[in-house]
Amino acid sequence: MRNNQAVTLATVLLAVLMFPITLTGAAIALPDIREALHGDLASVQWVVNAYNTTFAGFMLAAGGLADILGRRRVFAFGTGIFAAGGLLSAVAPNLLVLDVLRGLSGIGASAAATSAVAILASAFDGPKRARAFSLFGTVIGFGLAFGPSVASVLMGALGWQAVFWLPAAVGVAALALVPVLPESRNPDALGVDWPGTATFTAGLLLVITGFIEGPALGWASPLVLVAFAGGVALLVAFVVIERRVANPMFHFDLLRTPRFLAAALAAAAFVAVLVPLIVYLPSYLTAVMGQSAQQAGATLILLTAPILVLPLLAGILVRRVAENSVLLVALVLVGAGTLWLTTIGPDSTALSLAAPLLTLGAGIGLSTGLVDNMALASAGPSRAGTASGMFGTSRLAFETIGIAVIGSILATGTGGTLAGPGYTDSLHLSLWLMGAMIAGVVVLFTVLTRRAARTSPAPAEVPA
Repeated sequence: MRNNQAVTLATVLLAVLMFPITLTGAAIALPDIREALHGDLASVQWVVNAYNTTFAGFMLAAGGLADILGRRRVFAFGTGIFAAGGLLSAVAPNLLVLDVLRGLSGIGASAAATSAVAILASAFDGPKRARAFSLFGTVIGFGLAFGPSVASVLMGALGWQAVFWLPAAVGVAALALVPVLPESRNPDALGVDWPGTATFTAGLLLVITGFIEGPALGWASPLVLVAFAGGVALLVAFVVIERRVANPMFHFDLLRTPRFLAAALAAAAFVAVLVPLIVYLPSYLTAVMGQSAQQAGATLILLTAPILVLPLLAGILVRRVAENSVLLVALVLVGAGTLWLTTIGPDSTALSLAAPLLTLGAGIGLSTGLVDNMALASAGPSRAGTASGMFGTSRLAFETIGIAVIGSILATGTGGTLAGPGYTDSLHLSLWLMGAMIAGVVVLFTVLTRRAARTSPAPAEVPA
């Protein structure tokens, strides 16, 4: 039964469903959480950022542990931690406890997500693997597309706590199916790079702290300056450690693989645009445009619904069109949609925002799952867990930094209120910056994929 690919795929996808739902749900619930637990903007931002920071920071260790201990074992451990963190978050008595629990949930999510990708890579090959990752992307799209609407309905009926216990319940269901998963590991794995993991996680945490606390304390505040300086120093130390240790979790030789680097940059760019919009656009829709929470959730579906259906189309397209060509089109669509969205204003309506949001969502949808497949195909079978950890780390690190940077721009422009006339100007600035970032990635992606085509026309497959 453990070799049943259909059951394996269903179990992994059930678990993966909870990660986007808990992210989008928490983002939608931030105003209610802030009111219920009486916190300031900075402390409530940690509800999202604590989860994302530990998710990104522990992926390096999770990938190594999955290679050593077994992907199924680490998947089970991570899913259990995530479920426990979600259930406890629903009864958190204050924001400090909630933020800590969200960080714990992020650790569990990092272990489960990294192992899930590695399980798919080792259980499928060829066209079956491409279809598996297309479904993987569809499930992520489902969570992103309907997470805000589900969260709005749940909060109206059961309160903000439901956005935490519902994903936890899904995690419990996935745990019951863990015994059907096949076990796999890397027999050549040497160990876990704990010094690298510690410096990366702490460095990322300090940089995020600087961005979150800067608008409230002032950018010249000693705490903010120390956070930035300490974060940069630790990240530099991380690079030094990874270049010297015998068993690094972050293999820089993979970054010298053009296709892997191109996939990592593209994935980072996609989430650095999508997730900050999911986190902060609902508050603009309600505070400036006057929509209700339910209306804001419905409007956000214009952005996220394409992510539900287009990964399957991408899986069909790559049978006829080069994978990198589809991803390049996706990047261009995301950039165009982001710049188009700068037309947003207080008098905008859901109808007037439909075209830019659908364009942006179409680009994200075409890339989801496909970009994961491109990265792992470039890494080779023996380092599937490590490559998954590196790939997920780069994506989540940019996602977390993106949320923090855009949040700091919006908080500075609105005086920490996320309301008022300054919200429109600061949102426009954020969109222009994101559009410029996408333009730069388009250039780099084109250069790297052309270089890969010259040096290695046929990327390696990851066999079962």
